[in-house]
Amino acid sequence: MIQQGSTIGIIGGGQLGQMLALDAKQTGMKVIILDPTPHCPAGQVADDQIVAPYEDVQAIQQLADRSDVLTYEFENVDLNALEDVADTSYVPQGTHLLYTTKDRIREKTFLHHAGLKTAPFMPVHNRAELETAIEKIGYPSVLKTCEGGYDGHGQEVLHSAADLAKCEGILQTGNCILEGWVPFRMECSVMVARNENGDITTFPVSENIHHHEILHISIVPARISPQLRAKAEAMATQIAKAIDLRGILGVEMFIGQDDQIYINELAPRPHNSGHYSIEACNFSQFAIHNRAICNWPLPKIELLKPVIMVNVLGQHVEKVREQITQHPNWHYHDYGKAEIRHNRKMGHVTILTDDFDQTLREIEDSGIWEN
Repeated sequence: MIQQGSTIGIIGGGQLGQMLALDAKQTGMKVIILDPTPHCPAGQVADDQIVAPYEDVQAIQQLADRSDVLTYEFENVDLNALEDVADTSYVPQGTHLLYTTKDRIREKTFLHHAGLKTAPFMPVHNRAELETAIEKIGYPSVLKTCEGGYDGHGQEVLHSAADLAKCEGILQTGNCILEGWVPFRMECSVMVARNENGDITTFPVSENIHHHEILHISIVPARISPQLRAKAEAMATQIAKAIDLRGILGVEMFIGQDDQIYINELAPRPHNSGHYSIEACNFSQFAIHNRAICNWPLPKIELLKPVIMVNVLGQHVEKVREQITQHPNWHYHDYGKAEIRHNRKMGHVTILTDDFDQTLREIEDSGIWEN
């Protein structure tokens, strides 16, 4: 068990690192961030920041030497560097979790071996293999890079042979996956956490609505039956045990038209769809991750009130700031990023509610999220 007053080292300095650091400081921990951008969002609230590239082995070793426990806020961590420091430092998440979730083929294969449903998939390395995979999987389907994609980057939806011409850039990566299209009626996610003692806790199922492949709104609890909610949380627990999880894991799911649950992707860290938990739960996803990696006991998560979370992208920032005086019941989060860009995640708004329909109308009527 990592005691209060110890130091948590976080690889990555974005908004997830920032919110991990804020919770850690509240709990009495010290925090050091490794990130190449000076005064990054997490660095603004941490005790110290090591300014260096993520692949800088010496910098990661320095972070490990100065920390009592090491974690990360995103998947693109250098596995070799992490393995090197794991021999001499406490890295409770280990490298197997990251190794599995960094690559979509390995991830989907793991899920199948664990007995979970996924979309059909095949590895693809070139145009010929893509055409062979399409013959077996059919249209519509989705071509994705095996590593590094996010928010719709590194993927292409294929509806017919006419779309194959759009795949050349993705195919140039040389390591891709073709996934069949799951006819779904809802996208959902469950945050699940586990500590070294084997304690497991899950968060309520979040219903997720995307615009242009970027998460727009999360509605909690998801508007599905109690039976489906229980099944989704049980599947997340099944995954946590199968992968020997330490820390928190985001499990992205499709609720099919057939009411079956298909696992889409895994995120070995806090997840955008779990931000609602800061205001709406007895413990946030960030608090639970920190507790799990420090091997503190994990509580049962309670949803204190139904909630809607809305992402604030670059094009929304100005309107959000203009309307702060009009919405006293909204919780505003700004990540403190230096550059405002179109479609860049700049913050989020959380709204506790007793009426989803009314709150969704309030969000739409604000005019903030028109584009």
